[in-house]
Amino acid sequence: MANQLQFENSPYLKQHAHNPVDWMPWGAEALKKAKDENKLIIVSIGYSACHWCHVMERESFENSAIAQTMNKFFVSIKIDREERPDIDQVYMLAVQLMTNAGGWPLNCICLPDGRPIYGGTYFKPHDWQNILLQIAQMWEEKPEVALDYANKLTSGIQRAEKLPINPIPEQYTTKDLEEIIGPWSETFDKKEGGYTRAPKFPLPNNWSFFLKYAVLTGDQAILDHVHFTLKKIGSGGIYDQIGGGFARYSVDHYWHIPHFEKMLYDNGQLLSLYAEAYQQNKDPFYKRIIEETAIWIEREMLAPNHGFYSALDADSEGIEGKYSFFKS
Repeated sequence: MANQLQFENSPYLKQHAHNPVDWMPWGAEALKKAKDENKLIIVSIGYSACHWCHVMERESFENSAIAQTMNKFFVSIKIDREERPDIDQVYMLAVQLMTNAGGWPLNCICLPDGRPIYGGTYFKPHDWQNILLQIAQMWEEKPEVALDYANKLTSGIQRAEKLPINPIPEQYTTKDLEEIIGPWSETFDKKEGGYTRAPKFPLPNNWSFFLKYAVLTGDQAILDHVHFTLKKIGSGGIYDQIGGGFARYSVDHYWHIPHFEKMLYDNGQLLSLYAEAYQQNKDPFYKRIIEETAIWIEREMLAPNHGFYSALDADSEGIEGKYSFFKS
């Protein structure tokens, strides 16, 4: 039997319409139900192209035992972050303050008034069930613990959201930029490009900033690393060597194994970045990447009504990257 998400417009919410979880969309009805029944709220946020959202749905939200726990002790709310980025931002900040990390699926357990008390991203089924049962027991036996933590976390969120208003200097100097670039450049991966960490995200705004800085200041070392990084990205598996366009990130250090979803906003920014790199260095490699990516966007992301689709799902027929492998 379908839950309330069957009446929503969002493809992501409709994907969860037949879960055994009694999902409700975000709104006055769900929040009133939580307050009237004095139940904690599960706020679960994702989007239709999110691979790990699909994994957690299959493992946990389609699990009848876990659904029974969620239905008994909680009011469960599903949110499409592409519909409600404002709500996503609030709970993402809360999870980042709690865990020093973020991402999707984003799962927050909240007081009946919506204030978060626990959260994270993807949880394995056993861990999710264990967390739910422990927090439900705490709410029943020691609600003051949850209330106290919610107050502290809400205060932290409010402080984090305060705008850091500083006097605008009369002018920025090269020294100001060097103080930013110096520590940042220490994290450069000299062997594989980008930064020394995995997973590796393309981060086009960062490399655009480095490119402009290097050109303005004549910093050849920074300029070389920008071009080295763009060549590594464009030559790796994160770039679709057959169809064009960039995957969201690489799961390894080498830009080799992509997380297969493709986001419109990533590709738009990367298109601009490679165009800026081509302006600085007329390398035909950049020209090819630009042309192939533009063709891919027009071919696969342009809708019949001349709008654009926001993303391509990582999963095809339930398999991540099913049509994205080829053998040389």
